[in-house]
Amino acid sequence: MADSTVLLNPATDPVVPSAPVVPHEPARRRKALVAVLCLVFLLVSLALAVRIGAGVGWAEIGRAAGTRLGLPVEPLSRLQDSLIWDLRVPRVLLAALVGAALAVCGAALQSLTRNALADPYLLGISSGASTGAVVVVVLGFASSQLGVTGGALVGALVSFGLLMLLLRRSGLDSIRIVLTGVVVGQLFSALTSLILLSSGDADSIRALTTWLLGSLASARWQSVLMCAVVLAVGLLVVWLCSAALDGFAFGTDTAASLGVNVRTTRTVLLVTTSLMTAVAVAAVGAIGFVGLIVPHGVRFLIGPLHRQLLPLSAVVGAAFLVWTDALARVVFSPLEVPVGVFTALLGVPLFLMVLRKRGEL
Repeated sequence: MADSTVLLNPATDPVVPSAPVVPHEPARRRKALVAVLCLVFLLVSLALAVRIGAGVGWAEIGRAAGTRLGLPVEPLSRLQDSLIWDLRVPRVLLAALVGAALAVCGAALQSLTRNALADPYLLGISSGASTGAVVVVVLGFASSQLGVTGGALVGALVSFGLLMLLLRRSGLDSIRIVLTGVVVGQLFSALTSLILLSSGDADSIRALTTWLLGSLASARWQSVLMCAVVLAVGLLVVWLCSAALDGFAFGTDTAASLGVNVRTTRTVLLVTTSLMTAVAVAAVGAIGFVGLIVPHGVRFLIGPLHRQLLPLSAVVGAAFLVWTDALARVVFSPLEVPVGVFTALLGVPLFLMVLRKRGEL
């Protein structure tokens, strides 16, 4: 249950307490303990995820880290050092960043639209990114992963621009946001399918299908840096709107009564979450369920106040995607399953469990 403070009006209320009601101390301690445990779990997960897989042990990780820190340790071979520092570490960090971004966007959009099924892809951003990536590959401009990422980012921004153009004419209320997002998503999904069908290159179609399912196999330090900057700025902006999101959860009238500029705040949140989603999808493809189930699970643990919900959602979302990507790498080794498949396989039972705990199933 959310913390609250009772404020009474002496002119209208017959009894005025001598002191304001403060949040129950055991509840505050429990929430602090949950937050600390989740953060520790994330740090341990990052270390274990780098270790999981062939060719990497704790000694090799220590030597690779020692070399980067300038410590007097025996350097690894170029192959081992590249495996750890150029492949495994960026992949794990990118999984954490993307998981955090998707979870924060999901939490914000669920409150903004008052829709429990809202997730970062509600606005059609992922469909636009998919179209952009497909266009780049089919036209032969995807000579590097940067080409696919750039095309996906452009496509995501184009779909968001179309969304805002349509909303400018119809307004920014919750129902219109959801319906317009569905329309934009379906439009770009149709374009993606049309372009794929017109392409005769089987290898390109296979590679694009893997990317569309979500994959961290191509993670590099450039993607990590881009996602880190966008996530840091985006999380700060969304967190500063925590009080507004608390109000939006009860409707626009409640938010307005709290002094929130509804239209401006909605626009800021839509732009911020869309940019975060666009960068995440451009980096790794469309990975579902993270932004849907993580906020619900975190609400069950600590309550709905967004000042606490958003940071903890970022931590839990990061840990969730780190572990699902680790499983995707090793469960069917040497075959690597796209991480989006694993998030769906794990997300369905977890979401049903959350609904059951909340008494909605």
